[in-house]
Amino acid sequence: MSDKSELEKIKIVYEDDDVLVIDKPSGWLVHAVDGENDESISTVVDWFLQRNPEVETVGESQNDAKGRAIVRSGVVHRLDRDTSGLLLLVKKQEAFGFIKQQFHDRLANKEYRAFVYGAVRDKWGTIERPIGRSAKDGRLRSAQRGARGTLRSAVTEWECIGTGRVEDELFSYLALKPLTGRTHQLRVHLKAIDRPIVGDRLYAPGQVDSSCNLGFARLALHAHRLEINLPSGKEGRFIAPLPDIFESAADSIATGQ
Repeated sequence: MSDKSELEKIKIVYEDDDVLVIDKPSGWLVHAVDGENDESISTVVDWFLQRNPEVETVGESQNDAKGRAIVRSGVVHRLDRDTSGLLLLVKKQEAFGFIKQQFHDRLANKEYRAFVYGAVRDKWGTIERPIGRSAKDGRLRSAQRGARGTLRSAVTEWECIGTGRVEDELFSYLALKPLTGRTHQLRVHLKAIDRPIVGDRLYAPGQVDSSCNLGFARLALHAHRLEINLPSGKEGRFIAPLPDIFESAADSIATGQ
C-alpha cells in the first residue's frame, strides 16, 4: 500500500477536521475480511491509516468468523468491494458516534446508479422485501421466498432513467435510493425482482457469462450522491462523478449502439 500509483487511485471529495469523503475505486475492499487478508489486496483502511495514522483507534471493534480482530479504523458504513463511489470515513471518536447515529436514524440520503439486465417498465417504484440468508449459499443474502435466518426489513426506492436494447439485449439504467442499509441490499433487491445488476457475479453469474454486459468488466453499481449532517454543523452534499463506463453505457442504451 505504499506504492504512489495505488494511493493516487483514491480521490478525495471533501475533508474537514472530523471526516474524509472519498470516491472509492471499484475493486478495493473497505477493510480486510475473513478469507481476504492478503496484503496484496488494496483496502481503504490501509490507505486511510497510512495517510492519517492517528485514526487507528477510531470506530468500533469487530471480529471475523474465526474471532480475529478486523481493523475498521474510521469506517462507519461500507461499500462492496466491486462498488465504486462515495464513502465517508471518520477521524475522531466523537464524530464517529455522531455520523453513526445519522445512518442509524436513516437521516443519511444516498443515491446509487446502476445498470440492470432486462427492461424496467415502470418509471419508479419501491422494493420492500426483508433480507435473510440464501437457502442455497449461506454466504449470500436473499430477499426471495425461502430465505433463512433472521429476516431484516429492507426498503429500496428506484427510478428508471432509461431502457434500451444493445446487441439485441434489453438493459435499464436506474437511480437507486436505499432507505435501509442491509448487506448487499441493492444487489439482492434487484435480483429478487428479476433485474439483477449488470456484472454481478455473485447474484447473476449465468447472465454475466452470456451477456455483452454493456462493456462492463466490473459490477455496474456506483454510489453517486450522499447528503448527511456533519459534526461541524454543516449539511454535507457530495457527488462522485459517474465513471466513464457508466457514461458510455448510458449512451449505448439511449442510441441502441
